[in-house]
This record gives sequence, structure tokens and C-alpha cells, in this order.
Amino acid sequence: MGMKLVIVESPTKAKTLSKFLGKDYVVYASMGHIRDLPKKELGVDVEKDFEPKYINAPKASKVIRELKSKAKEATEVFLATDPDREGEAIAWHVLHIISEKGVKLNVKRVVFHEITKEAVDEAFAHVRELDVNLVDSQQARRVLDRLVGYKLSPLLWKKVRYGLSAGRVQSVAVRLVVDREDERKNFKPEEFWSLDALLEQDKAQFLGSLVKIAGKKAEIANQSESDALLSDIKDNFLVDSVEKSDKKRYPYPPFTTS
Repeated sequence: MGMKLVIVESPTKAKTLSKFLGKDYVVYASMGHIRDLPKKELGVDVEKDFEPKYINAPKASKVIRELKSKAKEATEVFLATDPDREGEAIAWHVLHIISEKGVKLNVKRVVFHEITKEAVDEAFAHVRELDVNLVDSQQARRVLDRLVGYKLSPLLWKKVRYGLSAGRVQSVAVRLVVDREDERKNFKPEEFWSLDALLEQDKAQFLGSLVKIAGKKAEIANQSESDALLSDIKDNFLVDSVEKSDKKRYPYPPFTTS
């Protein structure tokens, strides 16, 4: 039986997995991401559907050489990176690098949420393919980080302190805080009054508020207007029942309650 290659992210996990798997398995760590967007340019083609431009990480050159070499020798390759969108993206990048022209690989995705013998055996018994949706999700997050941070971070270096970075979340949160603060500073307080009444019908009481006057929104600007309205209501509409109101004189009441 040929060698089976298992690729994880960290050396610690590789060491632990080696204890659970048989001698036919070789566990190797990718040391995290081995491909990413370039540091010295935007790396996103905004004119071509925001296509990311990936390059091999310079620090991962040795890892990449060994992964390619081991993948050629393996009868099966198991991508066992973390079970989240970041881990799925790392597995996708690893697959891209080891899939050289003319090399046929038997690749499977393995996911486990705890490093125990039982969990590992269960994972290897139920392999799957890469989840493209998770990969796309990670790529979208990475592209947004670059579009926001790459252009905004230099401004922070000039205005605040060199070395600070702006991200897709912090930048929007700061913008919301600034906008609300501007609203607070520009707010002009205006006096307004409201009229409430304790109403009763069939011995049931409820609170009503004046919201409209003659079909228009009730806007009471000061105490004088409030007193005049209250006086008018008392003089013309304070009756024992609706039936006693003068419907000919008042085809509709001058206020409504809610």
C-alpha cells in the first residue's frame, strides 16, 4: 500500500494526528496560508469582477516544495485543515499548488472538530469534497479587507500613527460613530408639547394621545397653543357619550386618539 499524505495547518496538530493514524500516513503542516494577496500592491482587479491576484507566500517556499514532492508520491491526499472558512480556503490554496500539470492526484477533504482518536476515525470514514461556498466566503472577506485597508491604512499613518491598519469592520464602525456624533452636534432642540387623555368606554379606561388635528399631524409648539387646544376640547368635546356631540357643527372631531 502506498503512502497517504495528510495536510494540516500546524505542526502541533500534525504531531498529534500522527499518533492516531497508521504507518501508511504521513502528516505534514502547511504552516498556515501558503498563498495570499501581494503586500506591495492592491492585488484585486476591480475592473475584472474584483478578481484576486494570489502569489505564493515567500516564507512558504520550502513548505511548497515539500508539499509538491510528497503529493507526487502519495496515493491519496487528505486536506485536513481547520473546519472553518479560513481552513477551507487554505485547503483550496494547497490543492491549487500541488495540482501540477501531468500529475494526477486523489484528493479528499477531511473535517474534524476535536483531535481525538474517535473523531479522527469518524472524519476519515466520511470524507468529502472542498466546500466552494466557504472558499468564496473567505475570498470575499479577504478582498473586502484589501479594498478598504490597503487604501485607508496609509491615511491613518499620516493622521494618527504609522503602522495602524484599517479593516472592513473597524472602518465602517468608526464611520457610523462619526455620523451619529455629527448628528448630535448639529441637533437643534425645538420645544414641543403633547396632549394625553384618560378615556373611558363601557367602563374600560385607556390612554389616548392627540396625534392629528383636522386630518393633519398635531404639532404643538408651545404652552399657549397647548392651553388653547385643551380649552377648545373641553368646551366642545367633553361630553358624556359620543351620541351627545353636535355632528352637524362638527362633522369630524378636531383630534384623533391613538
